Amino acid sequence: MTLQVTPTVDATGSLDRPSSTWTGWGQWLALFTMTVDHLTRYALPDGWELGWAGSSIGRIAFPLFAAMVAWHGLFNTRNPLRYARRILMIGLVAQLPYMLMPRSTDGLILNICFTLSLGLTGGVWLQALRERLERGALGPLRLIAEVGLAVAAWATAGLWVEYSHLGLLMIPLYMIAMRALHEGGEALAERLVATAMALPVLTVAGLMNSSDLAKSFTVATCLAILLLAAGAHRLIPRVPLGMPRRLWLGWYPGHFAAIALWLWLAGGLG
Repeated sequence: MTLQVTPTVDATGSLDRPSSTWTGWGQWLALFTMTVDHLTRYALPDGWELGWAGSSIGRIAFPLFAAMVAWHGLFNTRNPLRYARRILMIGLVAQLPYMLMPRSTDGLILNICFTLSLGLTGGVWLQALRERLERGALGPLRLIAEVGLAVAAWATAGLWVEYSHLGLLMIPLYMIAMRALHEGGEALAERLVATAMALPVLTVAGLMNSSDLAKSFTVATCLAILLLAAGAHRLIPRVPLGMPRRLWLGWYPGHFAAIALWLWLAGGLG
C-alpha cells in the first residue's frame, strides 16, 4: 500500500499542512499488526489459541492504514486520484496470493487495497463536492445525480471488497473529521463542531467488529488518529529508522505469498 508521497500543499491550496512525522511510526505499526492478524488467522494452528491477538493487535491495522491514506490524500499529495491508482496497482499484484488464503466465505473478495483505493476516491469526491457547494457551482439536479451515483457505487463495491460497506466509509469519514479538527478554531462552538465531525468515523469503527475486544482496539486507534489531527501531530518525533520503500510496497503481496507457500508446504492448500 503506497503511502509514501511527496509532502506538499493540497491541490486546492486551501489547507495548510500538518506534520506527517507520525506516519513513519504508523508504517511500522501497520505492517506489524497486519502481519500478526494474518498469521493468527491463516498460518498458525488453532490449537495455539492465539485468536485473541487477531482480535486485539490485529484490529489496529485497517483503521491505521485507512488513516494514513486519508491523511496523505488530504494534506500531502498533489494528485490524490493518482495516489489511489497506485494503491490499486498493489492490490492487483496482491490479489492472487490473497485468494490463496483459507477463507470462510465463498465467492470473490477483493483485498484491502481495493477498499483503500475506492475509499480514497470517495473521499476526494466528497471534498470536491463540498468546495463546489461552497462556491455555488453545483445545481440541485447535478447534486442529486452525483449523490445517487455515489451511493449506487458504494452499495455495489461494498459487496466485493474486504471490510465491505463500512470499510469503504472509513477514509471519506476520516477526511471529513481530519479536516474539521485541523481547521477548527479556538472558539468553543468551532471546537464542538469539529468534535461532532469526528463522531461518524468513530461510530463506523465501532460497528466494524462484533466482539467488544476488537471494537475497543479499532475505536481506540481511530481516536488516537483524530487526536493527531486535532494538534497532537506536533508532538511526534521523526522515526529513527524510516521504512524502506521497497519493503513498504512489497510487504503486502509478499507476506501473502509467503503464507500461501507455507500452507502449501504444510498441506494446507492441498
